[in-house]
Amino acid sequence: MNSFLFRLFRENETRVHELNYLFWECTTRCNFHCRHCGSDCSVLSREKDMPLADFLRALDTIPKDHRPGDFTVVLTGGEPLMRPDLAEAGRAIRSRGFGWGMVSNGWFYDERRHAEMMEAGMRVMTISLDGLEEGHDWMRGVPGSFRHAVRAIGIMAAEPRLVADVVTCVNKRNIGELQQIYELLASLGVRQWRIFTIIPIGRAASDPEMHLSDDEFTLLMDFIQAKREAGGPMKVTFSCEGYLGRYEEKVRDTRYFCHAGINIASILIDGRICACPNIDRDRFSQGSIYEDNFYEVWNTRFQPFRDRGWARKGICKDCKEWRNCLGNGMHNWHGDCGSVLQCHYRKTLKAG
Repeated sequence: MNSFLFRLFRENETRVHELNYLFWECTTRCNFHCRHCGSDCSVLSREKDMPLADFLRALDTIPKDHRPGDFTVVLTGGEPLMRPDLAEAGRAIRSRGFGWGMVSNGWFYDERRHAEMMEAGMRVMTISLDGLEEGHDWMRGVPGSFRHAVRAIGIMAAEPRLVADVVTCVNKRNIGELQQIYELLASLGVRQWRIFTIIPIGRAASDPEMHLSDDEFTLLMDFIQAKREAGGPMKVTFSCEGYLGRYEEKVRDTRYFCHAGINIASILIDGRICACPNIDRDRFSQGSIYEDNFYEVWNTRFQPFRDRGWARKGICKDCKEWRNCLGNGMHNWHGDCGSVLQCHYRKTLKAG
């Protein structure tokens, strides 16, 4: 699709503003201590798990005739499998006609939990793998995390009823392992491998090993492009995190489009209503399920997501690619939002 037609498509999606993807931050408890965590989760989280009944009341505000067939609720955290009622939550979501899935580090995911989740109607799953054994365990902060993740990925990949993928955060430690990671995942039967890089927020903000140089970033784009052009049983794709200039439609299926607040919302652990969970929740939250009707908030607020004119400042102010980028992904705007934290387009220019 050429850039003009895609902009028309994006404008129509923004105007229609159909909700079809909802994150639920169901817990901030986590058994890992990941170097790149944007939520600063811990085993003893300061926040208690949101009661299932509270989330379901918010979900029930969505009228039945406003629920598209592809509507998916994704349970995230923290580590969702630390909730003892996860299967109950899945069944309750499924009984309301919504598809559901989760994002997991894989530690607790064995054959028993797999059977339990599938019986509860799970249809979507993502597991993280951030390198080979040494690099993954270093990233996740827990010895043995790699072995658990590989076991979980094998179980997930063998399940034909799941829409499943593996995500990898590429950093300075693992960028030299990409081919080996590719071969490992392919051997496990993985059908889709989704790659992303770090935005300097949370624990990763001041960690130099998390951030790729412009040359390393371009190397990553070239790797993904080559794998996609070669074809094969496993699709490799870059995440939707930013506009990529000359790499658009070469490293993912469609042009860059930040769907946060356009088709995607989240209900955070404390009840706040936002878009993707990694977006600055203090600046961009739109209300609370404990004070507002969730679906009314979706329909009547989210203006900073629908109209990105406020982002045309700093390095974005005079950029010739503004109309294609609109200031990059919303998770790039943290803190005082004086300027975008990271420009993917500029990274692709340096070595171009």
